[in-house]
Amino acid sequence: MDGLLRPVVDCDARRGRGGLIAKNANPARKVTLSARVNSVYTRQMLSYQHLYHAGNLADVQKHSVLAWTLDYLIQKDKPLTYMETHAGRGLYDLSAAEAIKTGEAEKGIETCANWFAPSHPYSRAIAKTKAERGQSAYPGSPLIAGHTLRETDTIHLCELHPQEHAALDYATSPFGAHVYAEDGLAKAVSILPPTPRRGLLLIDPSYEVKTDYETIPRVIGQIARKWNVGLIYLWYPILTDAPHRLMLNSLRQDHPDALVHEVRFPPAREGHRMIGSGLFMINPPFGIEGELKRLTQRFSSLK
Repeated sequence: MDGLLRPVVDCDARRGRGGLIAKNANPARKVTLSARVNSVYTRQMLSYQHLYHAGNLADVQKHSVLAWTLDYLIQKDKPLTYMETHAGRGLYDLSAAEAIKTGEAEKGIETCANWFAPSHPYSRAIAKTKAERGQSAYPGSPLIAGHTLRETDTIHLCELHPQEHAALDYATSPFGAHVYAEDGLAKAVSILPPTPRRGLLLIDPSYEVKTDYETIPRVIGQIARKWNVGLIYLWYPILTDAPHRLMLNSLRQDHPDALVHEVRFPPAREGHRMIGSGLFMINPPFGIEGELKRLTQRFSSLK
């Protein structure tokens, strides 16, 4: 794997948004697994590594919408909070054997990059990542947030997988992010509403744990009641057997004003079950419908 993506967690100081962050100065960086996560759930969750899927068509949908939204939010001077429950490693090497093995990036961002003008927030985040980390580097949502947000904004990121957490901690250290090795859904419930109160929560599980489809509507209900001004974005895969349907029906019933955006695309390879992806958005920003319509038109051109 590209050495630029190597996790280095024992450095003496890091460049944060407000200057240097002393080693171990932030207690949020302590790598302790949440006691609230049972061992079976944790083992299932830790089997997933996004490097195999980074930059795929689902990422193109999710990351382009996220970048557009964050860029919209920073047009106001007021600071904001960005939080992510399943952050992954934050930075991916698309020339790595894992990415090449699945070919998902090749059919994803490597094919669709020209959908977005250089001035698009998604294109800008990718360009900044390549300039800093090399031409094969691809930003996950934590780096998209880091490259889009300002020094006055606050970033909270959760990731349970030990190696992914270490890589995430390193990749996001220039942005002064708070990185937790804790269950992201439980952490979101515990710290929301945040300070600053304005902001966005991205819930982006792998759904390797099938009970996520049942748990997520309940957790989103808790969060929305506590943080009624927050933007809450949930990503979900659309698989051939459509396990998302009951979850989505429950969410629509509980949050009738939310916006749903779904795209369909060809399977990445023979036998691959994912044929699309969706975003369920509570309190989406004004004007996003135009961006979503344009994105839908692009996806409809895929064959």
